[in-house]
Amino acid sequence: MTWLSLLVPVYNVQPYLEECLASVIDQLPADGGVQVLVLDDCSTDGSWALMQELDKRWPGRLRLLQHQRNGGLSAARNTMIDVAVGDYLWFLDSDDKLLPGAIAGLQAIVRQHAPDMVLCDFSVWREQVRFKHRLRGEAHKRSFAGPARRLVRDHNQLAAGMLRTGQLHAWSKISRRALWGAADAAGLRFPVARYFEDMATMPRLALRAESYFYEPAPWVAYRQRGSSILATMTMAKALDQSTALLALMRDLQARSEPLDEGLRFALAHQAARSLMGAMRHVCRGQLQDGSQPPSAVAEQLRRNFRASSPLTPEELARAYLVRGWWLRWRKFLRWFHAAPKP
Repeated sequence: MTWLSLLVPVYNVQPYLEECLASVIDQLPADGGVQVLVLDDCSTDGSWALMQELDKRWPGRLRLLQHQRNGGLSAARNTMIDVAVGDYLWFLDSDDKLLPGAIAGLQAIVRQHAPDMVLCDFSVWREQVRFKHRLRGEAHKRSFAGPARRLVRDHNQLAAGMLRTGQLHAWSKISRRALWGAADAAGLRFPVARYFEDMATMPRLALRAESYFYEPAPWVAYRQRGSSILATMTMAKALDQSTALLALMRDLQARSEPLDEGLRFALAHQAARSLMGAMRHVCRGQLQDGSQPPSAVAEQLRRNFRASSPLTPEELARAYLVRGWWLRWRKFLRWFHAAPKP
């Protein structure tokens, strides 16, 4: 019986791929039960050849897949969701790695509690660790704000705890494959050809979970690279960031149950983060692509915030003040009303 499928999408990561897959192979249980899917999305740097070499080195441990045309990260993950046979799915980016004990820790939780979703913490992996990185606590970053090391049956609390930290990456959440459903209108998949696909997907997945377990231990080493989405912001990325939560808002509006107050604030808070992140680049003149004036882009970002947030700007500002978040209150109002350079 396959209890876990590890899904590793590959695109031009030849320098990092072996270390990533070795971190998985070294932890595979002796009694089996773990499927490792590795999909090449038409790499041009020799990643596919390396995958074949590693498959020979570790016979029977990997299942290799390959796209005929490049489809992007979301398309690669969606293909692997449809191929996976494990009861649980764990996405791992091919330039990151699993930390020792991760699979054994997950297996113990699954055997004892069988939650719909398991959340873990992570560490930031840098080639050169500086003092400021230690001050930020990058050796152990929390991915969830909520109760730890116990089974909880509350999908509102799960979604809110994810949104509160803003750590919405897929690789720190292990989920039952059944939550994703079939590849049809009722199923859930990552949005293809969109940036911030994790933000658009993982909170929606949380609403489908009836139970969760948060393990506050780093199981993933997240490699920090200069080519990350946030490090290379563009107009398209900024707009995708500002609309990533729209589908979640529609899901919540379609439910018959009233919107939980904690989830209302957490969703508005994350929508504000997205707004401020995008507005910062727009107002500094860093995203001008000539397609529309910066003032029009800023107004679009504000409209997207209102559509994504269950709280109005005024209500969110008051909520910050009630919590004593004076700096956050000031920063939000500053960027919400900011006027970009013409």
